Amino acid sequence: MSIEKTRKGFVVALAGVPNSGKSSIFNKLTGGKAWVGNWPGVTIEKKVGTLRLDSVEVEVVDLPGIYGLTAYSLDEIIARNFIVEENPDLVIIVVNATNLERSLYLALSILELGANAIVALNMIDLAREQGIEIDYQKLSELLGVPVVPTVAVTGSGLQNLKKLILERAKGGKARLNIVNYGDDVENAIKKVEELLKSNVPELLKKYPSRWISIKLLEWDEDVIRKVKSYAGGDEVIREVERIRAELQNKIEDLELYMTERRYQKILEIVRSIVRQIKPKGITWTDLLDSVLTHRVLGVFSAIAVLYMLFRFAFEISTPFVDLFSLLINGYLHDWILGLKLLPPWLASLLADGIVNGVGTVLSFLPLITMFFLGLAFLEDVGYMTRIAYLVDKVFSKFGLSGKTVIPLVIGFGCNVPAVMATRAIEDENERKTAALIAPLATCSARLPVYMVIAYAIFKRAAGGVVLSMYVWSITLALLVALALRKFVFKGSSTGFVMEMPPYIMPRPDIISMKMWERTKKFLRKAGTVILIGVVFIWLLSVTGPSGFLGVNALSSPELLEHSWAGLLGRVFSETVFKPLGWDWRTSVALIFGFIAKEIVVGTMAILYGVGEKGLPATLAKLHVFTPVTGYAFMLFVLIYVPCVATMATIRSELGSRYMLFALTYELILAYLLALTVVGFGHLIGVS
Repeated sequence: MSIEKTRKGFVVALAGVPNSGKSSIFNKLTGGKAWVGNWPGVTIEKKVGTLRLDSVEVEVVDLPGIYGLTAYSLDEIIARNFIVEENPDLVIIVVNATNLERSLYLALSILELGANAIVALNMIDLAREQGIEIDYQKLSELLGVPVVPTVAVTGSGLQNLKKLILERAKGGKARLNIVNYGDDVENAIKKVEELLKSNVPELLKKYPSRWISIKLLEWDEDVIRKVKSYAGGDEVIREVERIRAELQNKIEDLELYMTERRYQKILEIVRSIVRQIKPKGITWTDLLDSVLTHRVLGVFSAIAVLYMLFRFAFEISTPFVDLFSLLINGYLHDWILGLKLLPPWLASLLADGIVNGVGTVLSFLPLITMFFLGLAFLEDVGYMTRIAYLVDKVFSKFGLSGKTVIPLVIGFGCNVPAVMATRAIEDENERKTAALIAPLATCSARLPVYMVIAYAIFKRAAGGVVLSMYVWSITLALLVALALRKFVFKGSSTGFVMEMPPYIMPRPDIISMKMWERTKKFLRKAGTVILIGVVFIWLLSVTGPSGFLGVNALSSPELLEHSWAGLLGRVFSETVFKPLGWDWRTSVALIFGFIAKEIVVGTMAILYGVGEKGLPATLAKLHVFTPVTGYAFMLFVLIYVPCVATMATIRSELGSRYMLFALTYELILAYLLALTVVGFGHLIGVS
């Protein structure tokens, strides 16, 4: 659905390049209260919030972070289509004051669209620290729109921005011809405009004629499709081809020429508004980057930082994990079983099914929350971009550009948005490769499984063992990508523009917001998919071919083996998983892990009849895993199908054929690698 304007309110769009502070301004304007949905017809998320100015309600739409408005990526098409088709009352263009050239390119592109706009000149404090003084009033004159200096992290300038939103949204005009493309191109633009007015006048009620003409001369395929959708459009395109051919006799690469003309204008603007009031000295960002982005020192620094992240998450959360386990799997479990008002089957369903299943997953909530807290801190400081930069150098050797880093980093939270994020990759072969390796990013859903087994077997070395899963995750993703690029999706990788933001002091409110958003997704899954899954598993555990076995089956290994869960587990443990040394309970857990990886822990909790000591203690006491079989189990969970939702997303993005391909290669790879670990362990005498 489109966002509709009401009589009482306005619609405002926020646009900006990545790392410009756009999201911070969005959060400040909306008070952090936003809802998330999908853009019409696509799976990319959109954020919408509400801002109240006096008695006017303003809907604020956070557009994807982009560098331009070409048709190269879905994000750029979404942003420009929203501006020209949804026709927001106002576009706030967030400009990074420390990198004007890059930000102003997007600003000029939006102004060429004819958008009613305000420029938020953000990070003005950092520019001053670098000895840069910007004449924002002159910038306003040159662009023909209001310019407001802001510091998003402190809220400086946002009151002025709010006043301008109210004033400008009521009516404002944009300059469409800031850039002069030279006599030859300008004459061609006028010819195309006349063509459009004569042949497709209806189109010009929706789109600015100058912008459409420029895009047609640049041979923008998305705009060409729009023109062809109107009667008379085909004739326009044929004539544009002729005009382009004439131009290309004078200008060899027309698109490159027009891009260069925009940058010439930008440099002209920057030279007239920027003054270096003091020599730029060596900043803290320069000093830190000399180490953290060094090709050797940077890699060791990244490994050390990530290791500290895991140690932080483990050490801080351990007491809370133990407390949650005691309260949920101990006291709450026993209290429900002791309720005389409940029939035995209902008490068992609640205690042995829901509490033991969902509760065991929730007991690891403190650790997952601490992990997300640490990750949000590194993102807000600006360090995660440096890790992406370091990884980019490696990725190029595997036939990938640095753009693939983004889906993999997102995948550490959840594989579903990771697959969706590949739509921003222009090269089709690279996009397919990225979508197929994204499930190998070890998402937060696998983390409880790693922690249960690591705590049960490896004790104090648990943090290092879990970290090794992340190393395996990246290594396998790269190796699979190399194979896919060499044998399936052949071709060279595209380039990658990466902008390094300055290091900034993290804001507790922004960090806590990021942490909560990610934790909320985990809780939502625990309350829906996992709940349904553990109830289904409980039913399979208390029933069998002979009918209802009774709730005692959960505490009786003999009875449990005759349940549907036991029969299913024995079939797999005695055939497929026999060489790997896993019993029937863990086999059942893996089978139901197809639904969601958190269910693996919940299933084991039910099937092992977890008591007060929790699942890790039970696994250790029963010697369910040896160090070798336990590590092989963790690897299998890392590689085999992440969840049904991820498979469904791959199907929607690439089609059923690629979904089946992903399913097949992940199962084969998971089994072969787990078998190799077990075999190697036996070979060297480690059990």
